[in-house]
Amino acid sequence: MNKGKKILESREKFVIKLGLERIEKILSLLNNPQNNYKIIHIAGTNGKGSTSKIINDILIDNGFKVGLYTSPHLFSYEERIRVNNEEISSNIFNRLIEEINNLALNNDINLSEFELLSATCFYYFYIKKVDYVVLETGLGGLFDATNVVQSSICVITTIDFDHKERLGDTIEKIATQKAGIIKNDSIVVVDKDNLGFSVVEKIALEKNAKINLAPIVTTEFIDNKNYFYWDNKKIEFSLLGAHQAKNLALALKTAQILGLTINESIFKNIIWNYRMQFDSRKKVLIDCAHNPSGAQVLRNFLDENFKNEKKTFIFGCLKHKEYKKMLKILLRDNDSLYFVEFDHKNALKLEDLDNEYKKFLVDTIPNDGLRICTGSIYMLGEKLNSFSF
Repeated sequence: MNKGKKILESREKFVIKLGLERIEKILSLLNNPQNNYKIIHIAGTNGKGSTSKIINDILIDNGFKVGLYTSPHLFSYEERIRVNNEEISSNIFNRLIEEINNLALNNDINLSEFELLSATCFYYFYIKKVDYVVLETGLGGLFDATNVVQSSICVITTIDFDHKERLGDTIEKIATQKAGIIKNDSIVVVDKDNLGFSVVEKIALEKNAKINLAPIVTTEFIDNKNYFYWDNKKIEFSLLGAHQAKNLALALKTAQILGLTINESIFKNIIWNYRMQFDSRKKVLIDCAHNPSGAQVLRNFLDENFKNEKKTFIFGCLKHKEYKKMLKILLRDNDSLYFVEFDHKNALKLEDLDNEYKKFLVDTIPNDGLRICTGSIYMLGEKLNSFSF
């Protein structure tokens, strides 16, 4: 285990309390690096990563130096912090984590794992002299460690139920947390069909922030290729699923607000790992749907494009997730379930799987039909390379 990872995982022993005091204190000691670049702040339940990556790639294509901060990671913490799509090096990452952690401890600041990561990202982007930072929230928005920035553009992606124990048990409560990233006199980009739109609109009005509605974008999957339709054009697009149309629409509106040039050729090469990734040769689809709404999006895509295919779901998730709802959405009578246990303290175990879903279980991954790897991003990061396809 490298030094940075060891330090970060040790942070879990501290109780995480709501509030921005700790992250504000450490950033003040670092001379507030987050104030030295333009920031596009992104919150939502689903689609944050994809939307962030599209905006990031459009900015880079327009000649800007761009920092991208996302979570969670698949294989290493370094994936979360990138400049022009290049991950922070392990040597620099370990050094900065250690330095900032020592600075915090010497000043009696008990940072959480995510707070330490966020402080490191802000400082690294300052060192790299980026022009823009595309900043994804970790959890919620209002009390999220990223919400120390004065972003001029706030993007709100799809809002649905997730992390109810932390964010609330109604769409209104969850939307209030997500819309907490909206700043006074800022610009807000949101889809009119967003379940939390009325809350977003209300908070934007209170903060004199201007609402900008995402355009209508549609997608189509034809002969194993994906396209989107926008501005009377048909453009090849690498990110699959009708839900990506909404993420793309938010990104296109953000680019329009910034006055960026839209180069159609970049959209067929945007890569966001394990989000509706389809290997037509192996007949394997990988998607880290981790909540019921994500599962529904995945199932809709399968019903629209692989209706007659035999399907095996290779599934593992965290035990606090609504896995029963997810499996109820995903599984049909003729489908199979290959359940995956993985090395995470909160991973769901086979013995805890509800009996209703044990009838779908298979002992091995079949060689025929469509294999769908889904559930926790942590499971995919740990186990995917061990599956034989």
